Amino acid sequence: MYSEKVMDHFTNPRNVGALEGANAIGEVGNLKCGDIMKIYMKIENDVITDVTFQTFGCGAAVATSSMATEMIKGKTIEEAMKLTNKAVMEALDGLPPVKVHCSVLAEQAVKAALANYYEAQGIDPVSILGEIPCAGDCEDCHVHDAI
Repeated sequence: MYSEKVMDHFTNPRNVGALEGANAIGEVGNLKCGDIMKIYMKIENDVITDVTFQTFGCGAAVATSSMATEMIKGKTIEEAMKLTNKAVMEALDGLPPVKVHCSVLAEQAVKAALANYYEAQGIDPVSILGEIPCAGDCEDCHVHDAI
């Protein structure tokens, strides 16, 4: 069963669509379930001034994408790097165990966009973000599949 917040962000997603002039774009997906998330950011003076998303997937994937964009909009890059899937789930008042992977993808999409931003600046993102999120089928994509 989905919370009211999940249903609200699924039926009325915030920050939807491609973002013209984005200088950070991250795309991740889970080949097993078919969810694909793309995050677009406009970053100025280390602040995320605008952020949007395009998600192909279930209601939980849309809701987690929407909530993640709301949580990082107006934040500094450093603050956005601290976004976790747990924080996204808590902001949505929880997810069913079989949908936790959607919140993992939302976190990874944000970090993939930040990695893209750093790469465009000529900075190695691994030195700042750690391991770069995958864009497909990796172990993290299946962490919660057994639940």
